[in-house]
Amino acid sequence: MSLFLFKRLITLVATLVGASVVVFLVLEILPGNAAQILMGPDASPEAVQALAAKLGIDRPAFERYWHWVSGMLTGDLGLSYAYSTPVSELVAERLALTVPLAVIAMALTTVIALSAGIYAAARHNKLGDVGVMGLSQIGIAIPNFWFAILLILLFAVHLQWFSAGGFPGWDEGVLEGLKALLLPAISLAVVQGAILARITRSAVLEVLREDFVRTARAKGVSRRRTLWFHVLRNAMIPVVTVMGLQFAELLAGTIVVENVFYLPGLGRLIFQSISNRDLIVVRNCVMLLAAMVVIVNFVVDVLYAVIDPRVKASDI
Repeated sequence: MSLFLFKRLITLVATLVGASVVVFLVLEILPGNAAQILMGPDASPEAVQALAAKLGIDRPAFERYWHWVSGMLTGDLGLSYAYSTPVSELVAERLALTVPLAVIAMALTTVIALSAGIYAAARHNKLGDVGVMGLSQIGIAIPNFWFAILLILLFAVHLQWFSAGGFPGWDEGVLEGLKALLLPAISLAVVQGAILARITRSAVLEVLREDFVRTARAKGVSRRRTLWFHVLRNAMIPVVTVMGLQFAELLAGTIVVENVFYLPGLGRLIFQSISNRDLIVVRNCVMLLAAMVVIVNFVVDVLYAVIDPRVKASDI
């Protein structure tokens, strides 16, 4: 197991280094000058050059890259060009909303997908299976921002059970914060849950054909216990794979939903920073999201070995 983890850690570090190089280079080749945008079109060249020197964007690319990477390692992400605030403070403030939103959405996705997928597989080619697959197809086809608008019209405008947008802050109470995140989480979970439900159904159906399932049933194990305690664990590898990718997507893909619900999360911060040409914020946020994706994939790899020891054995 230690060799397995060591290999995965080496891959993790190498991927993070490669991602940092790609993120830095991509933002470097973008047209425009951050200092010019901040000063305005009527600013003198001398003023623009002075601001560029102050921001450090006039230094050689390699020096700026090394300064950025060393700063990330020490927790110093620099100052935002537009807000004149430490980037670490901006990111921490926005993550306090985005991470709970992604976790709630992933929890709803898991409950919806596992329940629907196992229900459909247990009733293969019957009315329940057809109904679940039909609903999942509709869920996949619905854009989450359009579904978010429908939720606002129903629960905020007509029923007035929830606010149409905004976030009161965790200082107002955990229940108020969770209430503000519930509709956005549902709008994210419906699409992801529909995708995962179909994958869960396929994985469960494949395992149901195995000999050990027939043996368990022949020994008198109930159908429910066979499904939840024997079949599900053996079907979890493809499901966990997709769950890891979906959670990473939920962390990185909340920009549209956060704008629909006017939530001050990380996605909205990235959107605003792109508009303001605040490249230092964009660079750190994109790198943070890339790191989250890589770390989630690392966790998924470790879960593989826990769920199925054959994965660990084949890797060594």
